[in-house]
Amino acid sequence: MSGKRITQLCHIRSVIPVLLFVVSMFFVPQSLADSSPVVLEEAAVTVEGEPVTLKAPLRIHNDRLYVPAASLATLFGASVEWDQDNQEITIVTVHGNEIVLGIGVPVVYYDGARYVMDAVPFLEEGRTYVPLRHAADLLRAKVAWDQEGQVAELIRIDGEEHYVPALAAHEAEPYSEEDYWLLAKLTMVEAGYEGYEGQLAVANVILNRVKDPRFPDTIRDVIYSGKQFPPAHNGLLDEAKPNESVLKAVKDAFNGKNNVQDAVYFHNPRVSNGSYWKSLETVTTIGNHRFAK
Repeated sequence: MSGKRITQLCHIRSVIPVLLFVVSMFFVPQSLADSSPVVLEEAAVTVEGEPVTLKAPLRIHNDRLYVPAASLATLFGASVEWDQDNQEITIVTVHGNEIVLGIGVPVVYYDGARYVMDAVPFLEEGRTYVPLRHAADLLRAKVAWDQEGQVAELIRIDGEEHYVPALAAHEAEPYSEEDYWLLAKLTMVEAGYEGYEGQLAVANVILNRVKDPRFPDTIRDVIYSGKQFPPAHNGLLDEAKPNESVLKAVKDAFNGKNNVQDAVYFHNPRVSNGSYWKSLETVTTIGNHRFAK
């Protein structure tokens, strides 16, 4: 995002990727692609050539091969914790690396640094599923997919004291603590009474504007420019105290979870329903707000 990078909450260390994976290893026929994950009943997994048993089957979702994260992590000797409130799984590897993955969130935390995956984790039958290629990378393993035999073959990567995952080549856009709290306050004032999805949507409208050349290119300028957000000018924003749901929604928005792609406006049609608002293209309606572009 040229000219629009915002200072990171914590320093991201410079790293050089040392492990490359071939995407074609994970290609599956288009016929298997579906809005819902498809179970691969006959698929198997091997580690160092030895068959292993997972507590849930592999699945295909949007042409990507997924694995139950906790089950795979324990095979590699890692500890696993599930945070129900934040919908996050934390994995601590035998090497002491901490991995945090959120449901529907493309950004993964690896020892505090933030990297972007090209597919997102999802929940299925109470289990967190993650893309196998990324899971193997984070757990220090190479992986190959035998399409004909339906076997995922994993080989551990040993002897690297300072291991750098391939995902390190894809650092997430940084953000500052100041921007985090400013966006959280704005979201609280505008959607604190809404559910998580409505709060996530409001936060993303601001971030969508930052990326849109029609609007200012910083969070502060988006919020304080014009008359779209009266709380920024009447003192309500300064007094806002974001609740836990808002804080999670804003964090997820910064980490790339966007439920209103391309929307740069929102309004309550029961309050704002003039010709201008009717002229906009509605993206979706969540709670009391209509999101538009």
